Amino acid sequence: MKNSPSYSLEERTYEFAKNCRSMVRTLPNNFSIREDARQLIRSSGSVAANYLEANEALSSKDKLYRMKVARKEVKESGLWLQLLEDSNLGNSDQIRSLNNEAIAIRKILSSIILKLS
Repeated sequence: MKNSPSYSLEERTYEFAKNCRSMVRTLPNNFSIREDARQLIRSSGSVAANYLEANEALSSKDKLYRMKVARKEVKESGLWLQLLEDSNLGNSDQIRSLNNEAIAIRKILSSIILKLS
């Protein structure tokens, strides 16, 4: 992940979704892992999409709603990442790193939501 001050949350949520997809491609192909991975792909993409929509919101109420949805989705992404990590797939460091990023994004979104409320 980039650490420069110009690294926007929009880019960061996009990178999170992209990195989740990259990690999923390395997973073994069995039913439970595939289903958890599909859910992770959906929720991580939703984080980025809802944050993007929040930035284009038509009202402050809509912006707050989209931020809350993005926070909910990143929390869900953390659940799927935790389930994948607990499956002992051999790439726990990569999954843990993604989970740490999910936690960081959730905290940032929570802070934004507090300021908007």
